Amino acid sequence: MSVQAQRHRQSSGIDATPASSSTSLANESASPERIVAAVVARARAAQREYARADQATVDAAVAAAAWAIMAPARNRQLAERAVADTGLGNVDDKFRKNHRKTLGLLRDLHGLKTVGVINVDAASGITEIARPVGVVAAITPSTNPAATPANKIINALKGGNAVIVAPSPKGQGACELLLSFIHAELAKVGVPADLVQMLPAPVSKATTSELMRQADLVVATGSQANVRMAYTSGTPAFGVGAGNVASIIDASAALDDAAAKIARSKTFDNATSCSSENSVVILDAVYSAMLAALAAHGGVLLTAGEKAQLQDVMWQGGKLSGRVTGQDARRIAELAGLERVSALQPTMLLVEEDGVGADFPFSGEKLSPVLTVYRARDFAAAMARVEQIYDYMGAGHSVSLHSADAGQALQLGLQLPVARVIVNQAHCLATGGNFDNGLPFSLSMGCGTWGGNNFSENLGWRQYINITRIATPIAEQVPSEAALLGDYFARYGK
Repeated sequence: MSVQAQRHRQSSGIDATPASSSTSLANESASPERIVAAVVARARAAQREYARADQATVDAAVAAAAWAIMAPARNRQLAERAVADTGLGNVDDKFRKNHRKTLGLLRDLHGLKTVGVINVDAASGITEIARPVGVVAAITPSTNPAATPANKIINALKGGNAVIVAPSPKGQGACELLLSFIHAELAKVGVPADLVQMLPAPVSKATTSELMRQADLVVATGSQANVRMAYTSGTPAFGVGAGNVASIIDASAALDDAAAKIARSKTFDNATSCSSENSVVILDAVYSAMLAALAAHGGVLLTAGEKAQLQDVMWQGGKLSGRVTGQDARRIAELAGLERVSALQPTMLLVEEDGVGADFPFSGEKLSPVLTVYRARDFAAAMARVEQIYDYMGAGHSVSLHSADAGQALQLGLQLPVARVIVNQAHCLATGGNFDNGLPFSLSMGCGTWGGNNFSENLGWRQYINITRIATPIAEQVPSEAALLGDYFARYGK
């Protein structure tokens, strides 16, 4: 019996109790296996019904889930709830993120065929048929407790699947609110509400792990602990790598434009995105001018003493403190007792650094508007510095470049361990897709084998479907040895 068949059989062994009883199961101290199996059983029943839907119904379900978060009044409620519950980021930016990321995803999915035959290639004799993966376990972080679940739900529905969200404990309230909005919209379409569920409260490591085990596919965004748990769950999984984006500022860059884009990116939602710049590597020739440009956009360069004070507050016991995560620059300065800096009302805190690794914590991811500044004698040295940074943290994710030299972007793509090279853009807005670049909209970026992932794309609808291929006979075309090996024979002999 296949693993998937075993999961279907196991989950169907428990009655599909009404959705409202999931919380009571948790409150009755039921085992994690039983709690999750009840949710999965309902998801399987709903998905079997949904799998018979035509493309128009699937697209209506997708639109329903999207409008559930995009409707302005609901979006505002979700943004406010997210900040109130998690203490991370700010309401206005979360509102913008919820709208922009969902609108962009709708753009990417618009008109795509994901039901039945999706491609016929007469030349190869191959016909491709889209098939659902089944029940998706969507593991989501506290940094985006509405936008990330919505993105995964929409992609899952587009593929004909059911989805069960495992939110972070802090993001549980926002996720519950989102699902209430989605269920109201799905009712208009006439598809089962149980297509979209979440783990019952309180969400725990045990129930999250059990969901991963019982689902057909895991898509994990958030902590590396959750990603590792997904990869070892025994279920096919897509997980993302750690962020720690570095940005190279070349001598040819338009400095004020670069500074404006870095400031916009670094301050967006208080730098809670894994795509926010954590370091800038500035070439000697423009070092002072670029610091001045960053200062013009609210960046305040700390003295050595102020840097030491900030480090003591940001890292305790070798770990990044939750006190500073997702807070604005002025609040962080106040927490560190930096009265001079706080009085300047900074948008970013700049710290100069000359080392990389555990002994230099500012070289890692900071999840706050604190930007580490490195100096490099030339572009080759800048690349070498970024490679050092990624060898410590952030390999595979992406690198930012501000330059007028197109050849430098190619060099980065050929030499650095990155899946994306973002050129002359606000990095955190561009990496996950934007309306002025061709990357697909996503809140989950694959980092390839460099980042311990099995994919290097932006997580999207293709990861949420299986494809069945029908192969029919075509005219036989057998190549000769000479056609394929002639060059080899000529150079090296037989």
